[in-house]
Amino acid sequence: MRKAIITGAYDTDVGELPGSSCMALHTEAAIGAIADAGLTKSDIDGVLCAYSFTEPHLMLSSVFCEYMGLQPKFNAAIEVGGATACVMVMQAAALVESGQCRNVLVVTGDNRLTGMAKGGAVATLAKVGHGQFEHPYGMSVPSAYALVATHYMNEFGVTSEQLASISVTAREHAILNSKAHRQTPITIEDVLNSRVISSPLHVLDCCLISDGGAAIVVSAAETGDDRPKVSVEIMGTGQGHTHEHIMAAPSLSDFGCKQAAQTAFQRAGVTANDIDVAEIYDSFTITLLVELESIGFFERGEAGPACLDGALKIGGRLPCNTHGGLMSYGHSGAAGGMFHVVEAVRQLRHEADGRQVEDSQLAFVHGDGGILSAHCSLVLGRV
Repeated sequence: MRKAIITGAYDTDVGELPGSSCMALHTEAAIGAIADAGLTKSDIDGVLCAYSFTEPHLMLSSVFCEYMGLQPKFNAAIEVGGATACVMVMQAAALVESGQCRNVLVVTGDNRLTGMAKGGAVATLAKVGHGQFEHPYGMSVPSAYALVATHYMNEFGVTSEQLASISVTAREHAILNSKAHRQTPITIEDVLNSRVISSPLHVLDCCLISDGGAAIVVSAAETGDDRPKVSVEIMGTGQGHTHEHIMAAPSLSDFGCKQAAQTAFQRAGVTANDIDVAEIYDSFTITLLVELESIGFFERGEAGPACLDGALKIGGRLPCNTHGGLMSYGHSGAAGGMFHVVEAVRQLRHEADGRQVEDSQLAFVHGDGGILSAHCSLVLGRV
């Protein structure tokens, strides 16, 4: 069976976008991705949407299709937190490879920064905690990740400076990207001196809250020759799920990212050592460090020193989050994860002006939902 391909990719402006809306961002991203694939609306026979904080709806994908005037053969909304974008790409590939659809539009977007009251996005995320065993004790999303960070510091010698270097590298990459939400240079000292959110995590250890949208088109492999741009093959996909609430996690060191990545690598017939560029979910600095080790890019206890030494920089051992990631490019809900997918496509097409990883042929993308709860990995290759 020939693998599905990504034929179109697009992301809107990101950051503070006054007057934007969930549906408008979805629509701009969709129109852009369809045009990038050299298609028209009538060519789209499958649609996958995610979820929205500013325009919540039980059937968001149906609402979007109505808004866009689409009547696809397959239509669904998917909600798996930060893993949603990768899960939707995995689902779109399955739809195409099974012959149910030929061109699936995968679209995300939200205006969380300007469309909600200050602190509204963080307040909405409070539902992630367990109502009986976590909320009464003050557990929050940052506190749950701080728990993991504290464990790593105690068990593996991770330092605040090592975590801070992840944020600094993300900002250096964002400075190379004219669309990035944050482009002011920062240092390790800036991160360490920024406000503590939940010890040991500072505000600059945390992702942004942004407006923005992103979309891709997943198509049947045989259509690649007819597309105006280089196609990107979805070579392997995988998921891993160990828990929902952090109090039920079987480990504070091993998470579903290990299983997700192993499955994706196996299906693609490659290993972590073959990857040229990685786009990995970075809701907090500790998120990325944990996943780098669990996925297999670094041995246990090795990622922190490697990050501090510049391993994630463009030109380093593993160029990672080359667009700036959630830390500095922007994070607008499910679109945050889709920004990683779009960046991987641009890297493999060799379209990432000013931040291009030289001769990149293989990319790895990973999404993480909840408190390191839901994981989905993608291995993408330049056709």
